[in-house]
This record gives sequence, C-alpha cells and structure tokens, in this order.
Amino acid sequence: MKSKALKITARCPIRTTTDLLSGKWKLLILFQLAPQSLRPSELKRVIPDISEKMLIQELKTLCDSGMVIRKNFGEVPPRVEYELTSIGRKIMPLIAEMRNFAIEYENEIISNTKS
Repeated sequence: MKSKALKITARCPIRTTTDLLSGKWKLLILFQLAPQSLRPSELKRVIPDISEKMLIQELKTLCDSGMVIRKNFGEVPPRVEYELTSIGRKIMPLIAEMRNFAIEYENEIISNTKS
C-alpha cells in the first residue's frame, strides 16, 4: 500500500496532535479520566509522581485545548471534577495503541536480552 507523502507545515496534523499531547503527563491524565470524572486529589492519587502544581497546569492546558472539561459544583468547600470531552474521548484509541506498542516492545526487548 502506497502512502501519501506527508507535508510538514505549521498546520500538519501530526504536529497538531503532538502539540496537544506533548509532555510527560497529559496522556496519563487523559487515560485516567477515560473511565470517569475525577477530582484533582483523585488524579494525584492515581498519578503519584506528578506534583500538584504540574497537575493543575496540565489540567488547565487540557481544558484550554478542549480535551477536558472542568466542572465546578459551586459548593463550600469547593468541589471540582474533570472529565473528558467528546474530542478528548477520541484520543483513547491512540492511547490504547501506544500502550499495546509499549507492551510488545518491552516483551521483544526482554526476549532478545534473554537470548
């Protein structure tokens, strides 16, 4: 199967995707939000290596890009939850494929080092 040549421009689809998802934490945050809405403290618990500052910063970026929505319940004490938008849900098959690739890669590397 012959593929079309990919023209790299400022509006390149691959560049757009990598710009939206680049960084150490965004994919992990999106993956954790896939099954359900979570509060920041719940996200921090399931991604323990992320600092609170970085978590809030990445959530803001994901909200600004339209991948995640912030729900403020207007309660005292404040209650906020984050959930994927419909466009944010569309990234899940890509994340699943990245996960599958990593598992296959690790299995192949391990089997090659044992040989």
